[in-house]
Parts: sequence; C-alpha cells; structure tokens
Amino acid sequence: MREFMVELTTAVPEGTDPAEVDRRRAAEAVRAGELAEQGRLFRLWRPVGEVRSVGIWRADDESDLRSNVLGSLPLWPWMTAAVTPLQPHPNDPGPTG
Repeated sequence: MREFMVELTTAVPEGTDPAEVDRRRAAEAVRAGELAEQGRLFRLWRPVGEVRSVGIWRADDESDLRSNVLGSLPLWPWMTAAVTPLQPHPNDPGPTG
C-alpha cells in the first residue's frame, strides 16, 4: 500500500439539521476507528485553531483512497480533500515511538 498526506476540510451545508450533523459526526468517529484498525488511517492531526484535519492515509492508489477509503467516511459528501502522494525519504529515521 502507498501512503498519502490528506488535508480534509468539512463544510456543513447551510440549513442542515443539527441532528443530522451530530449523527454523521458520531458515525465518522466509528468509521475512522475501523479504518485505523484496517491500517488505512495511520495518523490524524488537527492544526491548532483550525477546523481542517491533516492525516496520513494508506491505499493502493489515489483512486482507491478517494473511492474506498475517504469515500466511506460519513462526512465525505461535505468534505474537500487535498491529496499528496508520499514516498520514502532516504533520511527518514523510521518510527519514533
């Protein structure tokens, strides 16, 4: 599997029922946990003071990432994604703990 850095920004459409937003956010947390267990979601951060998320995701290719991984997120219809394919760096120290 390849790794991708993904910046996700969610914009809830005007007029969306708050109960629907809550339902999707709860389902999003469950789905993120499932993707982490599958090795598809490796790391996820939220920059301080921002509403976007930045993560390291794993997929066979960008099509698989968008269709089968990110596309399975309950909030995906409200998200925009900036996807950057990654490759190993020769000076990568590896996992740090």
